[in-house]
Amino acid sequence: MGELDYGTDPVRLRTIAKQVAAIHARGVEVAIVVGAGNIYRGMQGAAAGMDRATADYMGMLATVLNALAFQDALEKEGVHTRVQSAITISEVAEPYIRRRAMRHLEKQRVVIFAAGTGNPFFTTDTAAALRAVEIHAEAILMAKNGVEGVYTADPRKDPDATLIDEITHMDAIQRQLRVMDSTALTLCMENRLPLYVFNMDDERNIERIVSGERVGTLVAT
Repeated sequence: MGELDYGTDPVRLRTIAKQVAAIHARGVEVAIVVGAGNIYRGMQGAAAGMDRATADYMGMLATVLNALAFQDALEKEGVHTRVQSAITISEVAEPYIRRRAMRHLEKQRVVIFAAGTGNPFFTTDTAAALRAVEIHAEAILMAKNGVEGVYTADPRKDPDATLIDEITHMDAIQRQLRVMDSTALTLCMENRLPLYVFNMDDERNIERIVSGERVGTLVAT
């Protein structure tokens, strides 16, 4: 979204694509789950009072739009990319098939998972945790806008909020810290999947995390 009120900022899109392309060139297998806040923000008025399931399906379709835009940006960087959707849209994306996704990764393609889990009432946080566990990912990198990681409180509201360098999944759940939703966090905890929460505004952060540097907050068991 960049500095826009909603929609897609092409400059921001290219910047993120370059970051992913850089670690992909090092041989890192990358799968991406996209959200849709940038699009859904423009639909909030229309969705007000709507049935929750219907609104969630609209959000899932919005993630497909983002996935296609990001696929285009990555391929302009020379990265072979596949979009897999949890909702069948065969003209623009493959259906999500776990083994096919893993095969794409083995062939050094970036896989973008669209449409969340394909079910209403589940967030893209849960989709990220679920897909990561399914494909045996080593870690989840969770990008944030304008914050460095996980804080003791909302840094935008509490001037005394401090950055937490490392925390366990259980502590994050019990303290109700806004890392990701509790369903996703529990799934990560049960499968001992580490979560790196970092600021997307710093263009070096993805490569730094992949290189083993401590950036932002590590949530681990």
